[in-house]
This record gives sequence, C-alpha cells and structure tokens, in this order.
Amino acid sequence: MADRLDRPKGAERGLFRRRASNPDRAGVVVEGIARFLGTPRFLVYLTVFCLAWLAWNIWAPEDLRFDSAANGFTALTLMLSLQASYAAPLILLAQNRQDDRDRVAAEQDRQQAARSLADTEYLAREMASLRQALGETATRDFVRSELRALLEELRAEEAADDDNGDELRRPARRTR
Repeated sequence: MADRLDRPKGAERGLFRRRASNPDRAGVVVEGIARFLGTPRFLVYLTVFCLAWLAWNIWAPEDLRFDSAANGFTALTLMLSLQASYAAPLILLAQNRQDDRDRVAAEQDRQQAARSLADTEYLAREMASLRQALGETATRDFVRSELRALLEELRAEEAADDDNGDELRRPARRTR
C-alpha cells in the first residue's frame, strides 16, 4: 500500500483500524432499516414472530417453554421493548438525514428561483429597450406616407414650373 500523506505514520497499524469506506454508509443503512420498519411487511413479520412465540410458550411441552404465561411473557415484552428502543433512534436518525436533504434542496430551490427572477428581470429590461427602439424605428406606413408627401411635393413643384413656363428644366421632346 502506498504511503498516505494525510495520516501520520503508523496510523493504520493497531487493533482498531479505520476502513476506507463511505462515511455516509451508516446513514444509508439506518435509513434502509427505518424504511423497513415502516412497511406492512415488517408488521406482518413482527405479528408472525409474536404469534409463534406465544403459541410455542403456551402449547409446547413444559420443559421446552422458555417464557411462561404465568409471568406475563416477560421475555417477549423485553424483546419488543428492545426492538422499540432501537427503532426509535433509527427513525430519528433517518428523519434528521431527510431534514438535511430537504434543507439542501430548499436552498437549491431558493437559489434557482433567485437566478430565474434575475433572468426574468433582465429579459423584461431587454424587452422594454427593444420596444423603445422599435418605437423609434420607421414603420412601413410611416415611410409610405413620407414618400407620398414627397411625391405630391414634387408634382406640385413640377406643376408650378409648368405654369411659369420654365422650359429649361424640362427635357426637350423629340419630333420625327
């Protein structure tokens, strides 16, 4: 194994060596157990276990029974208490991990919403500037009306020139 520079020499020796594994692995295992504890399959298994325990300790021969009904099935009560005492912290750990994931997801959603809002505001400003620029652009109807006005002005000048007898401005007509 190559020398690890992130650990002091000899850190990998000894009775309690740390395994190089995923530090989140325990959380994943805990979540798996907590999810299983909340399934109907687990409830069926627990019910079958309790019924088998009770049936054995009621109907089995006296010398093979290990939990007596006279004592209120103390061992079964202890087993169920042990299961519940482990289940509660596992469920809480799984909920804490889910809360952490939800918190990270909510923060990412807030950041995405802020980016979307900034993008939307930018696009709104760009649209406003485009509308303003289009408002200053000559439209087809405006150009047509200007051309008509110029044509009428030219015709009026030509008619005025014809009335004044200014033959020099007009091209000469050819005759055959």
